Amino acid sequence: MLPNVADILIEALPYIRKFSGMTIVIKYGGHAMVDEQLKADFARDITLMKFIGLNPVVVHGGGPQINSVLDRMGIRPQFVRGMRLTDEVTMDVVEMVLGGKVNKGIVAQINQQGGKAVGLSGKDGALIRAKKLKIVYQEDENKPPEIIDPGMVGEVTHVDPDIIHTLTAKGFIPIIAPVGAGENGETYNINADLVAASIAQALAAGRLILLTDVDGVLDGDGKLISSIDAEKIRGMIREKKISGGMIPKIEYALKALQNRVGKAHIINGKKRHALILELFTDSGIGTEVTV
Repeated sequence: MLPNVADILIEALPYIRKFSGMTIVIKYGGHAMVDEQLKADFARDITLMKFIGLNPVVVHGGGPQINSVLDRMGIRPQFVRGMRLTDEVTMDVVEMVLGGKVNKGIVAQINQQGGKAVGLSGKDGALIRAKKLKIVYQEDENKPPEIIDPGMVGEVTHVDPDIIHTLTAKGFIPIIAPVGAGENGETYNINADLVAASIAQALAAGRLILLTDVDGVLDGDGKLISSIDAEKIRGMIREKKISGGMIPKIEYALKALQNRVGKAHIINGKKRHALILELFTDSGIGTEVTV
């Protein structure tokens, strides 16, 4: 067994050297946030990354946890194109769950592993400015598109990364809930993938990693594509080989790559130590997205 462990460490060495000092933005969500073993693995992976010289920045979701609270309140969640329709009552729940229970739970787990995590929302330090998102929805191509008002759902207009720079310079790991403030101080619920991509751009991050519940981008036969570029992505979307919730993830990743982010990865957070396997092994486990 020992030679295998040694081989793994030696394989990781050039990647540790390459990534030293690099900022890596991770979107944490899906099954990895509710499975106890995977939650512990994630906390260890993030702590390890910080100790070996990387600067991880975590943006988290929390959809299942929000739904659980809404269910206890007798409120049925509604979605359009993956966006949660958010009235004022729902927004209060979103902010309470994301900025409170979920955020502080992640912080506590990382701190238990010896890291120094600090919880933020996009409202702290004027980190995320946002405006109301309008959803253009066309169910039938023979009918005109419908503009849907999703309520307190926002899109990012500006990211001020000063607070992140301050924390990482002091050895802290920022854990960010994806809510932002509007012009008049109103609170907006924002898609966590979008927030992660926007923060990665503002930080000129070396890597953007999106954790999801599938292995990555799959070809027509359902096999994992280990690396994919913008041209191939556009073709697969036209041919509807990439569809559903993978489309916005890919689009956010591409936009980040076109705006100072080095590379993007879409990986399966249901696999133990997915972050370490993707970053520090020759083969990786997910899809690397490049321009």
